[in-house]
Amino acid sequence: MKKFIFTIHLFIFISITGCASQKIPIPGAERYDQYRKVIEGKAVAVVANQTSMVYDSHLIDYLLQKKVNVIKIFAPEHGFRELVDAGEFVPDNTDPVSGLPVVSLYGNHRKPDAEDLKGVDIIIFDIQDVGVRFYTYISTLHYVLEACAENNIKCLVLDRPNPNGFYSDGNILDTVYASFVGMHPVPIVHGMTLGEYAMMINGEGWLKNGIKCDLTVIECTGYDHNTYYELPVRPSPNLPNQTAVYLYPSICFFEGTNISLGRGTVFPFQVYGSPFLPDNGFSFTPESVPGAKNPPLLGIRCFGVDLRDAIQKNIVPVPHLNLDWVIDAYKKYPDKEKFFIPWFDVLAGGPVLREQIQNGMSAEEIRASWRTGLAKFEEIRSKYLLYK
Repeated sequence: MKKFIFTIHLFIFISITGCASQKIPIPGAERYDQYRKVIEGKAVAVVANQTSMVYDSHLIDYLLQKKVNVIKIFAPEHGFRELVDAGEFVPDNTDPVSGLPVVSLYGNHRKPDAEDLKGVDIIIFDIQDVGVRFYTYISTLHYVLEACAENNIKCLVLDRPNPNGFYSDGNILDTVYASFVGMHPVPIVHGMTLGEYAMMINGEGWLKNGIKCDLTVIECTGYDHNTYYELPVRPSPNLPNQTAVYLYPSICFFEGTNISLGRGTVFPFQVYGSPFLPDNGFSFTPESVPGAKNPPLLGIRCFGVDLRDAIQKNIVPVPHLNLDWVIDAYKKYPDKEKFFIPWFDVLAGGPVLREQIQNGMSAEEIRASWRTGLAKFEEIRSKYLLYK
């Protein structure tokens, strides 16, 4: 299987102060002794993708080597072993390595149904998340928990560190605008691992009709929320390195505008630009490439901002969102009526952020409007933190 390895091949654990730590994080999937008895003798289904690695093996291959009775695979957005474009339909298929059936949760349906779960005793959920509200793996997690609760099936989450887990920030989603890119009343950056987030979904009664799932989380070790974590495997097609992962929470808003984020280049989510922004000496032209076959502004030269050296310049990582980029681009865009597209309100969890930018509010003023909501969220979040 082709693995997408990040610029730095080892797990690196760096404190917020910038000092290297000797701790090496161990994901829940590698702590087999902690969950072996939970799955022994059970018919197991697994929700996984290319990030579900155990040492040098994929989780599916690892479990089969351990003689675990895996009977089915569920695949999220971007597919199972190989990566497909963002938003691209993922069909049901058969895993060519294990021969197991792969049921898509980003195809004809996004929630496992009773037929999908026939014969399943327990579902293992093991996917690397990046800690942002509009990253769809947490929505898949919600539906899997809900399906497990409705069908009396246990869910086992094998936890992994969150590369953006050292802060929480942003506006709280208005659930009137809930969608697959934002289902819960949480900020843009929630600062939780998937295991912690699953506990919050379950504990706060956010599943349909307030039902509860029989949930167990296998914690990772050597990790806490005061540290940065370097991903070893690309989590999705257009987050190819750690710079993109750190920038993603702040610049993904451009997905809801007529600005390109570099999809269709070798540096997606590390630049932004448009043919209508000023030419300040940097430009790029999106092309059709694997992972971005039909990117925004395909074949059109875009002028904008180069953030590829954001780590070297200490622009990221920082424990807060940066709104200056989208505000500055809006001010410089000549036709204000065409800057935003409807998708912006979906990403932003409602129209308020767009209206604030259109009304000329500064980043500081917008951030001030988030304080009350963030404080309330932190009270909820604190109940479910496993890595204090």
